Amino acid sequence: MRFLRSLLLLIYLVVYTIPYATACFLAFPFMRAERRYWMAAGWCRSTVAAVRWINGIKYRIEGFENLPDGPAVLLSKHQSAWETLAFPALMPRPLCYVFKRELLYVPFFGWALGLLKMVHINRKDGKYAFESVIKQGKARMNEGAWVIMFPEGTRTPTGKQGKYKTGGARFAVGTGAPVVPIAHNAGRVWPRNSFLKYAGIVTVSIGKPIETKGLTPDEVNTRVETWIEAEMRRIDPAAYRAADSTPAAARI
Repeated sequence: MRFLRSLLLLIYLVVYTIPYATACFLAFPFMRAERRYWMAAGWCRSTVAAVRWINGIKYRIEGFENLPDGPAVLLSKHQSAWETLAFPALMPRPLCYVFKRELLYVPFFGWALGLLKMVHINRKDGKYAFESVIKQGKARMNEGAWVIMFPEGTRTPTGKQGKYKTGGARFAVGTGAPVVPIAHNAGRVWPRNSFLKYAGIVTVSIGKPIETKGLTPDEVNTRVETWIEAEMRRIDPAAYRAADSTPAAARI
């Protein structure tokens, strides 16, 4: 049954995404950037609903009141594809993902990113690349959007902790925006690189904003990592029990 439900989701994504994307490309030239975003986010909302109906994947949000009424940089745990498509559906403001410029040339997906005014980084610019990211990010936040990044960079298996890179913290310090840490256990229901999806409830926990003024990127990054990883052990203790009980020498 789980295999059939996962297959049904794949069919849904193929059958639904192509006409929806086509409608977006036809409508986007006649729409303002913010309306483009919410039209694209409509795909995310309907897909989250489809995942709930087809695969039994529900969610609950804790700490929604911690989201600030102003500019912010969201730094989230990254375990699966679920949070990537769910966050635009769940957040009250447009989200700007930071991505490599090369993705702009991916048919359909990249073209849509280019029309949605996300933040892209051109690594060929060398030391000036990050300055461009900060400039773009400030412009997007001034327009009312939030910038979102995954400090671990890649999806980490359930119960594991990746290396927290300082890019998100550097960006927040460079723009002067507060950081909002986010923990979740989506890997439980939508494991990394897995075709199979599992019924269950995703807990999304939103922490209180961390002000970046007067802090170094390393200090901000440490506070984010400390909060997220402690929260992960609270919302999904079973996933970390075995790993945390392993002697340190055995983990080296």
